[in-house]
Amino acid sequence: MNVMYVLSGIVSVGLLIYLMIMLLKAERF
Repeated sequence: MNVMYVLSGIVSVGLLIYLMIMLLKAERF
């Protein structure tokens, strides 16, 4: 497996989760 491909996948998933959490926090207020 390519290390850079795995790292890019983890970063992309982390950003998606981060955006989801920010959207949920924004909807609460």
